[in-house]
Amino acid sequence: MKYLTLIAGLLAATVISSASASQASQVTAKATSTYAKTQYPIVFNHGMGGFIKVGTDAFGLDYWYQILPDLARNGANVWASRVSPFNSTEVRGEQLLQQVLEIRAITGAAKVNLVGHSHGGPTIRYVAGVRPDVVASLTSIGGPHQGSPVADLILKAEGTAVEKPLVSVVNFVSKAIVWAQGLDPNTYPHDSLAGGGSLTLAGSAKFNAAFPLGLPKSACAEGNSVEKGIYNYSFTGVGQVTNILDLDSALKVTALLIDGGKDNDGLVSKCSAKFGKTIRDNYNWNHLDEVNQVLGLKALFAPDPVDVYRQHANRLKLQGL
Repeated sequence: MKYLTLIAGLLAATVISSASASQASQVTAKATSTYAKTQYPIVFNHGMGGFIKVGTDAFGLDYWYQILPDLARNGANVWASRVSPFNSTEVRGEQLLQQVLEIRAITGAAKVNLVGHSHGGPTIRYVAGVRPDVVASLTSIGGPHQGSPVADLILKAEGTAVEKPLVSVVNFVSKAIVWAQGLDPNTYPHDSLAGGGSLTLAGSAKFNAAFPLGLPKSACAEGNSVEKGIYNYSFTGVGQVTNILDLDSALKVTALLIDGGKDNDGLVSKCSAKFGKTIRDNYNWNHLDEVNQVLGLKALFAPDPVDVYRQHANRLKLQGL
């Protein structure tokens, strides 16, 4: 529910028209350089409670705030995928896979570079696990690969009197997020219990046993940078209250549930985010800063996420990806 504060003011707006639910959305802009022009398209996958864009063109909010248009201006063939805001990693992964196959058909590219934030990290791993032949690289940002204690705490409501109303509220929010993108809410399955279960410690361990590619062999270590021909990368933040004007300062509360508030971005620990080659694991970003939210507010001297993603696209380019 971390994005509820982002969309609350937008749900009352007239929703935008959009591509069909089965399609990802290509982000285009006039290219002024080839700095980020990778060989393969770059496909972004949002986290739990995420979206491509909610609201109107004049009053709307992109999940990957200012990041994708910047990549397009620097030559990237870039796409934003849309999956169920709340559902299991496997369900989200199958939805993403269908969009990857569509993007291959549209662009003629043999493979794609997948980028996932938060729950998007395990989601892109699913695609690589079932169809490694269509994936050139995986990049996880703040992904809860070993699970999150926050999910475990929330799932304690299962089987109690709180479960039914809580599930109803979160599933309603999930449908509202889809509706706010100009789509029929029934287009996507909504299952908050399955989504939360995927991100618990036990749920993540079960998923990791089935999809181990790129994962560290020991706690908080590096994973394989290249495995089965797929290049693996990750980066994450360890900030929490990074700008007192930012709504995401509320993540300080959930941060205290993770290792006593140490080395986490408010929802995911630094060690849980480890995947493949670590680009950096100590950005002064919280979980929403990692996608340049809310509206680009961040710590005064923290790196600009837009710059970091552009540099990473160039990294992929230099690897021939």
